[in-house]
Amino acid sequence: MHHHLLQSLRLCATAGNPFPGKTLHAHILKLGLNQYGPLPNTLISMYSKHGLIKHALQLFDEMPQRDQVSWASILTAYNKSNLPNRSISIFPNMIVHDKLLPDHFVFASLVNSCAALKTLRIGLQVHARFVMSQFSYDDVTKSSLVDMYVKCGCVCTARVVFDTISSKNSISWTAMISGYARSGMISEAIELMKVMKVQDLFTWTALISGLVQSGHFVSAFHLFIEMQKERIKIVDPFILSSVIVASANLAALELGKQVHCLVTKIGFESSLYVCNTLVDMYAKCSDVTAAKTVFCYAVKKDVISWTSLIVGLAQHGKAKEALALYNDMISSGVKPNEVTFVGLIYACSHVGLVDKGRDLFKSMVDDFGLSPNLQHYTCLLDLYSRSGYLDEAENVLNTMPFEVDEAVWASLLSACKRFGKIEMGIRVANRLMGLGVKDPSTFILLSNAYAGASMWENVAKVRKLMVTSDVKKEPGYSCVHLGKETEVFYAGETCHLMKNEMLVLLKDLDEKMRKKGYVPDVSFVLHDMGKHEKENQLFWHSERLAVAYGLLKGVPGSIIRVVKNLRVCGDCHTVLKFISSIIGREIVVRDASRFHHFKDGKCSCSDFW
Repeated sequence: MHHHLLQSLRLCATAGNPFPGKTLHAHILKLGLNQYGPLPNTLISMYSKHGLIKHALQLFDEMPQRDQVSWASILTAYNKSNLPNRSISIFPNMIVHDKLLPDHFVFASLVNSCAALKTLRIGLQVHARFVMSQFSYDDVTKSSLVDMYVKCGCVCTARVVFDTISSKNSISWTAMISGYARSGMISEAIELMKVMKVQDLFTWTALISGLVQSGHFVSAFHLFIEMQKERIKIVDPFILSSVIVASANLAALELGKQVHCLVTKIGFESSLYVCNTLVDMYAKCSDVTAAKTVFCYAVKKDVISWTSLIVGLAQHGKAKEALALYNDMISSGVKPNEVTFVGLIYACSHVGLVDKGRDLFKSMVDDFGLSPNLQHYTCLLDLYSRSGYLDEAENVLNTMPFEVDEAVWASLLSACKRFGKIEMGIRVANRLMGLGVKDPSTFILLSNAYAGASMWENVAKVRKLMVTSDVKKEPGYSCVHLGKETEVFYAGETCHLMKNEMLVLLKDLDEKMRKKGYVPDVSFVLHDMGKHEKENQLFWHSERLAVAYGLLKGVPGSIIRVVKNLRVCGDCHTVLKFISSIIGREIVVRDASRFHHFKDGKCSCSDFW
């Protein structure tokens, strides 16, 4: 009978719902066998697999005598319930109260807890105990240690442990390959994969997703193509989500579309995780219409689905649509998260809905119990600054419970300049000087603020500080996407094959812009040079080159899509508005801050970014 009960409990652990297991537990209680041999531990394991941690803990607490299996079961239960911190906190009771020493199962559970928490200090302590124990030979624990060190960023230490594993399983191989990839050690990851005897989908996924996480998006795509050539069957959608994320970060719309086609062909279009990444990808690739289509046809929607589209709409200046979608989300019974409110307050700042943004900030706390983070305060500051509520913006900066960085103060200084608040601008500039400026664009803001107040001594100080700080602006570059072709331009580029054609076009556009009232704003040039030289430097900014190339090579009438690594400068922003009006084409620029849709001489960001 006891053997039959154990077998039944193990089957209940794999059942779709916990009801059969609960029924069997009640039967065991009636028989008075609830403390018999392995039954309590098996019950704990059964409840943990169904995520019923309270039931598992109650059983654990009621046990008159616990052993290592009991402890391994409850520690695993906490890990499965995403409560690894509880595993760490109760472990000392095993030694102090139950007078037991950990075995290899307990060590493996503890290491997994440290990996989930990414707590290297405690992980090292567990590792030291493991090495000194009689179970130091255990390869399962060593595999867990490899995973823990990888997640804590100690790839070299992970490799040392990996090399001591006598019988390496797929988990240890995958963890090590993933660790190399996530650290950007591409050659080491590929080399290790070649040594591995069996390369399955999960190994390829570890490699490719790791490269995506470390920002090596192009390499990730090349390896995905290599995997396809190896005819590795895709039976899990996670790898597809990884390459979709790569498409999003590269703003490679055509690549993203091809992966979307592959998703549909294989049959993973109903995967919630894949749909969410597709919504995000299309939004980041400036095709909001496609993002909305994927969202509408999604079989399931969770908070990430709604939030991805809300944030996407907000970034593209479609504030009213974002706010309307939020109302639909609440009506559907989906509870928003912290990221949802970042997108919503951001959206309000683009249409001047100060009261609405303020109410949303209050609602996240009062109605949903969410704690505002630095991003929320920064969005609130942006809302006030953009709408001219500069006193409120300054008050937010002075009262927010976070350390404010240079970028946030610079944002307020920019608003002071825009609204002519000279006195406040000087106050903010002085505050910035005290922080220790590092960003070249902030130096420009400071110099202009002091110059506007005729504080020439301070202007000289800023200039001197720029020299002593050895300020070097990151080289600006812009990519223009023309279907399957992508061309990259760097600021001041003079050796492109189509340089002459682009020069003729840009000069023609410059002449037409000046007739319409365009005057170059040379205050955005950092270098100390003459006015003519400064205008010439502005003329060769990378986004202008990319747009010129797009006009010459792109399909007539099509949208020109540009991705820039830095924030668009104020002069180029003005120029692109003029160009969109002159040529009658839409130009979409994704810069380091947001999206700009230039159309008919206007920009979706309402000229404040």
